[in-house]
Amino acid sequence: MIALLCGDPVIWKPSEKAPLCAIAAHQMVTAVAAGMDGAPPALFSLVVGDASVGGALAASPAVPLVSATGSVRMGRAVAIAVGHRLGRCILELGGNNGLILAPSADLDPALRAIVFAAAGTAGQRCTTLRRLIVRRSIKERFLPRLVQSLDQLKVGNPLESGVLVGPLIDEGAWIGMQGAPAEARKAAAHVWGGQRVVEGVPAGGIYVRPAVVEISADAPIVAEETFAPILYVHEYDTLEQAIGIHNSVPQGLSSAIFTNDLREAELFISPAGSDCGIANVNIGTSGAEIGGAFGGEKATGGGRESGSDAWKAYMRRATNTINFSGALPLAQGIRSE
Repeated sequence: MIALLCGDPVIWKPSEKAPLCAIAAHQMVTAVAAGMDGAPPALFSLVVGDASVGGALAASPAVPLVSATGSVRMGRAVAIAVGHRLGRCILELGGNNGLILAPSADLDPALRAIVFAAAGTAGQRCTTLRRLIVRRSIKERFLPRLVQSLDQLKVGNPLESGVLVGPLIDEGAWIGMQGAPAEARKAAAHVWGGQRVVEGVPAGGIYVRPAVVEISADAPIVAEETFAPILYVHEYDTLEQAIGIHNSVPQGLSSAIFTNDLREAELFISPAGSDCGIANVNIGTSGAEIGGAFGGEKATGGGRESGSDAWKAYMRRATNTINFSGALPLAQGIRSE
């Protein structure tokens, strides 16, 4: 963790829906710290609980910096609580990520990238691909390949080799996934997939097939991030139109374009292109370059983790002026005898 490298003690509060990874990480960090001479106790603390625990941390003046990852709704609450006490926060929130597929693109690698980004971890990743913006001239031949590829994915235990789509986190996620296509159908959308899988999967989990929804880019449901494997498909005629569609949602985390036209690639990553914190060319939206700053703009919160200068957010900045002379210089050259 950057905070530990900067000499900061850390209090880690994971989602109450997924505490086990945090407990395992906590055990590893504390084991390492125990073997270090001079490492103070409670250098790395773990608290597990519901939203009220996170709210207490955000409101506490004893926590000078809060780094929060989660939904836009959660981020607003954290920002208000931390701002009320004039503390500092780093927010990494919603990711309604889009990918533009241009006619010059190599469609085979593009298809693999889209399938992995849309369906990996059952769509429960901040960099999951949510929106595919495809040129009208290639949509009719590409869309059936996409639907077929997603339909062929193995759904089941993600610990087994070859399984890309594991379970949803809970029943609430399934309810949300059902609601999104239902809302999309009101906008005359075409929906493929999205069914619940009950055979050939471990008992007790909630497993679903990835869904593809062909829908107008201005449908209200498109602006919302549903944390499930749902991919909205839009069509475009010009790159400027595609960028406009891409930038029309409130979130701004990760983005991508597949193109072999250098001018299109340069425009996409320029200030006139993607308005996201991450803009990729000929690679998908999911995952991140380990050396790059990770985070986004707009409703994603504007925070950054990793990267060459992310450590600055975890440091207390001070300016020191030391006078070694016997005189007393005054500001702005003022003289006082």
